[in-house]
Amino acid sequence: MDSKNANRFLYIAVFCAGMTTLAVELSAARLLEAVFGTSNIVWANIIGLILIYLSLGYFIGGRWADHSPYPTTFFQLLIWAAFTAGLIPLVSDPILDIAARAFPSPDELAANITVIVGSFISVLVLFAAPITLLGCVSPFAIRLSLRRVSQAGDVSGSLYAVSTLGSIVGTFSPVLLLIPTIGTARTFLVFAAVLMAIAFIGLASSGGQWRRYLWMPLVLAGLAWFTLPGPIKPVEEGKKLLFEEESAYNLIQVVEDEGGWRYLLLNEGQGWHSLYHPQHLLTGFTWDYFLVAPLLNAPPVNLDQLNRIAIIGLAGGTIARQYSHVFGPIQIDGVEIDPDIIEAGVKYLGMDMPNLSAIVADGRHFLANTDRTYDVIAVDAYRLPYIPWHLTTAEFFQQVHDHLSENGVLVVNVGRTESDYRLVEAVAATLRTVFPSIHVIAVPDSFNAIVLATVQPTSRQNLALNLAHTDSLLLKTVGESALANWQTTTGGGPVFTDDKAPVEQLTNLILATYLLQGE
Repeated sequence: MDSKNANRFLYIAVFCAGMTTLAVELSAARLLEAVFGTSNIVWANIIGLILIYLSLGYFIGGRWADHSPYPTTFFQLLIWAAFTAGLIPLVSDPILDIAARAFPSPDELAANITVIVGSFISVLVLFAAPITLLGCVSPFAIRLSLRRVSQAGDVSGSLYAVSTLGSIVGTFSPVLLLIPTIGTARTFLVFAAVLMAIAFIGLASSGGQWRRYLWMPLVLAGLAWFTLPGPIKPVEEGKKLLFEEESAYNLIQVVEDEGGWRYLLLNEGQGWHSLYHPQHLLTGFTWDYFLVAPLLNAPPVNLDQLNRIAIIGLAGGTIARQYSHVFGPIQIDGVEIDPDIIEAGVKYLGMDMPNLSAIVADGRHFLANTDRTYDVIAVDAYRLPYIPWHLTTAEFFQQVHDHLSENGVLVVNVGRTESDYRLVEAVAATLRTVFPSIHVIAVPDSFNAIVLATVQPTSRQNLALNLAHTDSLLLKTVGESALANWQTTTGGGPVFTDDKAPVEQLTNLILATYLLQGE
């Protein structure tokens, strides 16, 4: 290969290295989601450590290039970067399992705190070698391309521009195309294979001994053959996997236990996002308490006059199914950002009610662009352990108020511990800036509270009086439990706004307090 073509090929190599770097970073988030969930802590660990590795790579790459300024060295570096990147999904299961179990927690809520250390360890072990080697690529390529000092600015600028263009491809293609189509593990392997092919071609054309590295693709292929078949994430003992798919947003699983209950699990699988049994309506969990919302208005409430409700965070349709059974075929707009979750709900979780319209959208965007009015708006949109911050602000709650009927009710699922209601109080304080009456129900045997806000002034007594006149045994059961677990709020707490809504920070403090104090 002549010098001109060799220089062009160097630019191709830099493009592919930049593409692989960002593809690995984006795919890393999906890999860790299956164990640690999606949170700002996980993203901070991924981005922070990868930036450290890249910085280390820039430093090492510059010195390495000065020490051995040869194309053969450059392509050897590239082939090792490709190989170690391809190893990530093939050796990740035991590493992620060890990291997740390194700090055992007695229950689900405390387990969330392990994402801080567990995800840090995982990124530290899995990504140190490939990202550091990829960081070496750009300074090494600049050294090889530079012929005269007067060209330094032009050469370095051109190479970093090409690397950035590759990074753009590596940012969008995994999320929009590859992960939903072939899965996270194979996405890693696709980018590793492309980079390895470039490295082999470059090594062969520069006179390097490329045959000595032929074992690398064979090892990756062999490991892929043994490790990739089967479920992406193993299910608990005693449960059967019915459905598993990686979407653009989540790792989705539907599992069934021995009693016939089906659970919708997302990502790390610590929380149930929907629960379904063909013979049972009550679940014994948070979803049941959304049913009491219409009964908060002044008695007597005519439940037959309920016209339309909206559910932000439809998931597998548990709330929609319960409302359809108790209140009849009322119109339900169920908003869910992930279309593959809707597909799973329809196929496996009984979400086939003719009165339900499943809408693929972000909940806040949907409300901002609809002119419909609702009697109840339910917000149950969790990315464990966090509520999306943009669904907790005064501006959002004003949007909700504007889409509620004269006697409308907003219901929000909020996390808490046995004694720590800081997030509940903050949401309640924010709601008070918009609604006249706020009520809280502590869901028994859980780490959840149901916060209700009404357009009209309402009271606990309204619920008690309306329950006395309802014929629904199911509604009476849930309502009596709600009355027994009624909580008073202090009225304190910060008010969340679009400008400042530290939901993640407050949630992290609650989790840390629970871990340290056990309450």
